[in-house]
Amino acid sequence: MTRIALCQIPVSPDPSVNLKRAREALARAEGADLAIFPEATLTRYGRRVTDLAESLDGPFVSGLAEGARQHGLAVIAGVFESGGDRVRNTAVVIDAEGAVTAAYRKIHLFDSFGARESDLVAPGAEPVVAEVAGVRVGLITCYDVRFPELARALVDQGAEMFAVIAAWGSGPLKEDHWVTLVRARALENTMWTAAVGQAPNPGESSDGYGVGRSMLVDPLGVVRADLGTGPGVQVVEVDHEYTAAARATLPCLEHRVMRG
Repeated sequence: MTRIALCQIPVSPDPSVNLKRAREALARAEGADLAIFPEATLTRYGRRVTDLAESLDGPFVSGLAEGARQHGLAVIAGVFESGGDRVRNTAVVIDAEGAVTAAYRKIHLFDSFGARESDLVAPGAEPVVAEVAGVRVGLITCYDVRFPELARALVDQGAEMFAVIAAWGSGPLKEDHWVTLVRARALENTMWTAAVGQAPNPGESSDGYGVGRSMLVDPLGVVRADLGTGPGVQVVEVDHEYTAAARATLPCLEHRVMRG
C-alpha cells in the first residue's frame, strides 16, 4: 500500500508564491509517502519561463527538497529547467531525505489548439521510470498522456504506477479529454494512475491553464478520487495487491501480440 497526496494547487507567475503554496500543501499531506504536484509548479506558462527557469539545484527545487525532508515524504513536481537555447519542461523526483533522484524531460510538446510549447521548450528524448517511495513510477507530463505508446514504454521499463502531471488547458470538451485519456491510460495498462493538474487561478492569469480534476484511477479504469476544480490536497491509497487481482481478471498485457 502506498499513500499518495494529490496536491492540486493554483500556480502563480511568481515562483516564490508557488513554493510557499507547495510547502503549505506538503504540511497538509500528513501520512502520505509521496506528494504529487502539477506540471509547471515553478511558474505559469508564458514567455516568462525563459527567464525564470532554474537548474535542479536552484532555489525552487531546493525549497521543495527542504519541504520533503521536513515532512518525510517524497515529491514529484513540474519545473522549468534551464540550459541551452530553450528550457526543459521537467518532472523532478525528490526522495523523503530531500535528494533529487530522477528527472523526466517532457517528450511530447504541446503544439496544438493554437499553442506552441516548442517555441520555448526543448523536447526530452527518454521515458523515465523512477524508484520513489518504494514504487517504480512512470512519469508522464500533460500532452504526453495523448500518446499511449509512451505509457506502454513505461510498462516495459517496469513501471508499477503512473504519475501524470499537467497544466491542462481549458476549452470546449478539454476537461472531457483529460478525464477520458487518464482513465484510458490506466485501463489499457491495468495500472494505478495518479493524475494531478493545476487548480484554476482566477485573478492572476487569463491564459486558461488549469482545469483541476486531479484523479486517482485504479487498474480497471475506475476513478477512486476526483478533486474537482478547486484547490485541494487529498491523500489516497494505492493498493498494489489490487493490481495483481485486476491483471488476473484482465490479462491484456499478457495478451499483447504487437510490440514496439
